[in-house]
Amino acid sequence: MFAAAAVAYRRLLRPWIGREFERLSEQAIVGAWPPQEVMATLLSRIYGNAHSTQDVVVGVLGGAGIDARGSDLTISTHTTVDYILRRIDRRAYELKLAVRHSFKDDVTDPRFAIFATCDPQLRDSIALACRLPLYEEWFVPNAALFAKSVDEISSSAHIGIDYTDLDGGHHRVDPTRVELTEVSYRDWPEYLTLFRESLGTLPRQSPARYMRTLRIFEFDLGELADEDHVVGSIRSMSLTSTSLQPLEAPFCYWQAPYPCYVERVRFDAAGLAWDDDPLWLFRVVPFTFRSAIASGRWMPAEELGDLFVRSWLLPGHGVALIWKPTSDDNSLFDGTDAV
Repeated sequence: MFAAAAVAYRRLLRPWIGREFERLSEQAIVGAWPPQEVMATLLSRIYGNAHSTQDVVVGVLGGAGIDARGSDLTISTHTTVDYILRRIDRRAYELKLAVRHSFKDDVTDPRFAIFATCDPQLRDSIALACRLPLYEEWFVPNAALFAKSVDEISSSAHIGIDYTDLDGGHHRVDPTRVELTEVSYRDWPEYLTLFRESLGTLPRQSPARYMRTLRIFEFDLGELADEDHVVGSIRSMSLTSTSLQPLEAPFCYWQAPYPCYVERVRFDAAGLAWDDDPLWLFRVVPFTFRSAIASGRWMPAEELGDLFVRSWLLPGHGVALIWKPTSDDNSLFDGTDAV
């Protein structure tokens, strides 16, 4: 009786053992593959083998994903963004950004870069072309204002980090004024792949073509450590920087440089008022998978406050602020002679 029961039990158990063994084998194989291969294989089954599928792979992974351990990926599990707008004259305003990221896995590459451009094509290509783990992008939609804006960006940068030293100790450096180093255009191919190979349908670009519309700055975060420690990995990072923006473009936005779980975004636009200008009305427009922000309503500056996104944002996702005068005076946006 017991022998018969054991045989029956083995017959019932054998399919489950087979399925479980197959599942564990697949997990072991997938775990040993570089993330890029895993994601590309999955997406090619769904979307096909189009070259543009690689754009989705990089965007979702937060990097090239060539290292099987995922050390070349950057993912922020907690991001907050603050923007402060302050008018400086009738044509332009200062836009101050304060952003903080906490990373899922410590970032071992201490290099940080800021890309500033007034070229829309570059603006839309940097997220896919950049292979540095940590960077921020500034877009100035006015070529005449670009040079002055870049000077403001480079001179106003403050960076803070939480890091782990080579012995495993944890340290914190409060936001500190840093000296950014400008990258020569001859070295741009080391920072953006589009200067050394094609990027999707965009053919390889010549750095000389963008000498007036692109500036790249870098900083080694390891310089923030005290003399008794060496930065082994970055646990979190904060950046504060300011750019000049033209009022003729009545919007500003923050866009995720890599996958980020954004907790909140705060816009402080009270300083946009100027002399006898009419009051402004503002509207928040998230371009995300989803968000907790109630959009669609025009409101005065004092009602903006903290806007809780609480959603994952991938490169290309972000939150925009647009505004308009309470009057119908469109002359406030006329002209291009900002600053």
